[in-house]
Amino acid sequence: MGLLSLMPSEKNIKKLTETIDAYAKDETQHLYLWKQQEEYVGIVGVTVEDEVATLQHICVVPSYRGEGIATQILKELTALGTYQEVCAIDDIQPLFDKCMGCITDNK
Repeated sequence: MGLLSLMPSEKNIKKLTETIDAYAKDETQHLYLWKQQEEYVGIVGVTVEDEVATLQHICVVPSYRGEGIATQILKELTALGTYQEVCAIDDIQPLFDKCMGCITDNK
């Protein structure tokens, strides 16, 4: 709950609770946590339809921002091989494009 609450769209406690309930109950929605050593530092949430994962949420703990964590998360998500395609909702699209550009540049 803590990491998701860092998302601007999830500041309202009612909205945050609804989002968490949706991830818990809806089989098409998945949350992935990113851990460094023993600390959770990032989270990504996707909705899956027809083997396409659409990013709904991505957040990194503020003290870890600027270290490429979001790029690492998305690189790992795409490397899973679980999804034929990974895309993002409009609110996340600029960050998604930036991270995916870094992944492509490093190949």
